[in-house]
Amino acid sequence: MGLLEGKKLLVTGVLTDGSIAFHVARLAQQEGAEVVLTSFGRQLRLTQAIANRLPSEAAVVELDVTNEEDLGALADRAREHVDHLDGVVHSIGFAPQSVLGGNFLAGQWDDVATAIHVSAYSLKALAVAAKPLLGAGSAIVGLTFDARYAWPVYDWMGVAKAAFEATARYLARDLGPDGIRVNLVSAGPLRTTAAKSIPGFASIESGWDERAPLGWDVNNPEPTARAVAALLSDWFPATTGEIVHVDGGVHAMGV
Repeated sequence: MGLLEGKKLLVTGVLTDGSIAFHVARLAQQEGAEVVLTSFGRQLRLTQAIANRLPSEAAVVELDVTNEEDLGALADRAREHVDHLDGVVHSIGFAPQSVLGGNFLAGQWDDVATAIHVSAYSLKALAVAAKPLLGAGSAIVGLTFDARYAWPVYDWMGVAKAAFEATARYLARDLGPDGIRVNLVSAGPLRTTAAKSIPGFASIESGWDERAPLGWDVNNPEPTARAVAALLSDWFPATTGEIVHVDGGVHAMGV
């Protein structure tokens, strides 16, 4: 039996076969899970095409996490493919270029609000939308980038990630009585489409491999995907509100 045998999972954020979410979906299927993907707008066809590269067929339902109508319809749309959910993966983040790349002081509220809405509040919105399908023993897992530090060029996305991490803790508090776990994986820098859209991202990844006791490959999302799969499994039944670092050990080093 696979680690996720019989599990039914909703995975957001599959845009390319280089995205972390794609590798989570791939690994989940290999470990026995049934996977439903989400996408919206012009990205919908892209996600449907990329879904064909997974080991097994995966349905794609429409979901814009900033759209109340989509959120309200999520449970019914997912029910067309699965009768319940054992896990949800949040792999969503966006900030306008105007609040990245050294523009922290110049950032305007409307653009900052977009970053926080899409990248942080969406975790709560997604959890509430999926909750009718989640039961005791289910799990929500999100992806973050260590928000304890002020990273070069990350700017307001870093602030959004700090809000995201706090949101996960409050969700863990409020969903715990229903037996729903909420945890995050803090990955080291990976050359995903989202990362490449950050001006000057190379300044974040530069030297990471040298600082990581275990080393670090910016082109390999597999370790991150494995951590997400583990947290979705039954092997962490009493863990919630946690951030698991998958960064080669950089988070624990003093330099």
